[in-house]
Amino acid sequence: MSEQVRGVIAGARKAPVTVDTIVVPDPGPGEAKVRVQACGVCHTDLHYREGGISDDYPFLLGHEAAGVVEAVGPDVTGVAPGDFVVLNWRAVCGECRACRRGRSWYCFNTHNASQKMTLADGTPLSPALGIGAFAEKTLVAAGQATKVDGRADPTAAGLLGCGVMAGFGAATYTGGIQRDDSIAVFGCGGVGNAAIAAARLAGARTIIAIDLDARKLEWALGFGATHTVDASKEDAVEAVRALTDGNGADVCIEAVGRPEVLKQAFYARDLAGTVVQVGVPTPDMALPDIPMIDFFGRGGALKPSWYGDCLPSRDFPTLIDLYLQGRFPLDKFVSETIALDQVEQAFHKMERGEVLRSVLVL
Repeated sequence: MSEQVRGVIAGARKAPVTVDTIVVPDPGPGEAKVRVQACGVCHTDLHYREGGISDDYPFLLGHEAAGVVEAVGPDVTGVAPGDFVVLNWRAVCGECRACRRGRSWYCFNTHNASQKMTLADGTPLSPALGIGAFAEKTLVAAGQATKVDGRADPTAAGLLGCGVMAGFGAATYTGGIQRDDSIAVFGCGGVGNAAIAAARLAGARTIIAIDLDARKLEWALGFGATHTVDASKEDAVEAVRALTDGNGADVCIEAVGRPEVLKQAFYARDLAGTVVQVGVPTPDMALPDIPMIDFFGRGGALKPSWYGDCLPSRDFPTLIDLYLQGRFPLDKFVSETIALDQVEQAFHKMERGEVLRSVLVL
């Protein structure tokens, strides 16, 4: 039998979100129903509300979540009722050309639930990133539910579902940060600070945090930054060079999603260094104006990082283990906990830079 639960809906472009009754079907083949325990308020959810992703309103927001599997459909073997899981939006298919070549983190055909959740009147909902976890329960493809150690606090564990994993993977996998490397992170929100924490875990020698907000720079120090640069007061590129013997950083991570910041990251890297863009741009943005001779002459690599090039089945259990060992500070990302009817206020706090992560607790 389907169930009626409460969920947070974005009904129209730029309109405030509402809490409405939604209908969650019983899981069909390859699907799982999950009782959501916690879900982070991610900037991507705000992008959905603002129309920056698509116009498939109404959206059921929320995707950075942890919870407990309540039921599974036929042919599901990877998870079972009672399992504590972190939800992900990269349920790899195992069959596309990327998966067949052993590069599942690039999967071009990730799975979502086949059935639609709806409003009480039958209106189909578009779940954010195929998840829709600002709700008491949600329906996902079983591969979107990754079993992890049940001792983890769901308030912290759910953050692996998007922002923390994106930042960690941008440094670890896309950027390939290694011991004794130098790294510069442009933008010290949740994603940027996860990259900083990853660099610290990898043994980076110099970890430079760059932001316009002194409060975020203070947060970055808590995650392992060795130096901070207030880009509202000094030239970020020159500051990074000064902190790296005039050379630039081995890896520069753009975690803002703006062309002008990507340009700074490009020029702040060492020759043959790597630039990683993990910040999410809007569809109207274009690549920065960089002379082609500079692109050619500086060598190295410019890489977009989609979900930190992660593989949830591999990475979520490992990071939860590191968290439980006290080696990866997931709980430090949680600025506050909120209720369903406080998501709109959480968006405004995010826009003002007052929080690292607001987490909806159910």
